Amino acid sequence: MRVVGVIPSRWGSTRFPGKSLALIAGKPLIQRVVEQCRQARRLDDLLVATDDDRIRKAVEGFGGRVAMTRSDHPSGTDRVAEALRNDPADVVVNIQGDEPLIDPDLIDRLVAGMLSADGWDMATAASPLAREEAARVTICKVVMDAEGRALYFSRAPIPHIRDRDFHAEGTVYWRHIGLYVYRAVFLKKLVAAPPCLLERAECLEQLRALHLGGRIKVETTRHSGVGVDTPADVAVVENALCNMGLA
Repeated sequence: MRVVGVIPSRWGSTRFPGKSLALIAGKPLIQRVVEQCRQARRLDDLLVATDDDRIRKAVEGFGGRVAMTRSDHPSGTDRVAEALRNDPADVVVNIQGDEPLIDPDLIDRLVAGMLSADGWDMATAASPLAREEAARVTICKVVMDAEGRALYFSRAPIPHIRDRDFHAEGTVYWRHIGLYVYRAVFLKKLVAAPPCLLERAECLEQLRALHLGGRIKVETTRHSGVGVDTPADVAVVENALCNMGLA
């Protein structure tokens, strides 16, 4: 089974244009992401999918592989699919280009789960979320069944706690982590389908996969990662790198 990791990277981020090349402790953000992913043992190949020549030059400059894609893709998933349109990949890993501290072991766990069980169409991850953060619409939440299958994703706090005296041991809310592993055949089916009503309502493309009947395995982790969404996040990541001895 050939496993390929793809990092979609575009220039036109709404809140931080050009963030892929923003320096994080002396290295471009995209280089930090690639270097973390190279530590994953389950990837047979790794490439950056972009539509911008500046990003291409930077990636090639530090020895990375690049696939040039169209500029009009509505999502990173569509960009990933185009980048691999002629690649004989069996399993595809869609890795966020703004996660310089992505956990290589989590990538390996997700891939291993897909390779060991035929029943999953996709895999993703989630980490525990504090109750006081559950109402934040910028955080996607996920609920799962007993075998770790995703039941629903939402920007709303799910599950809804009706009774004020409700108490539960363990985690109630789970933060969805935007790392996806697809079987290549399901990825093609996914990008060929139009956005469904729930996806358009929540602005969450993973709901299209559930709408199509996809079985999504959710791996849980304590590591939620640190993303770069705005210029202010650069200092936060640099501080985290220093604490980890990586800066």
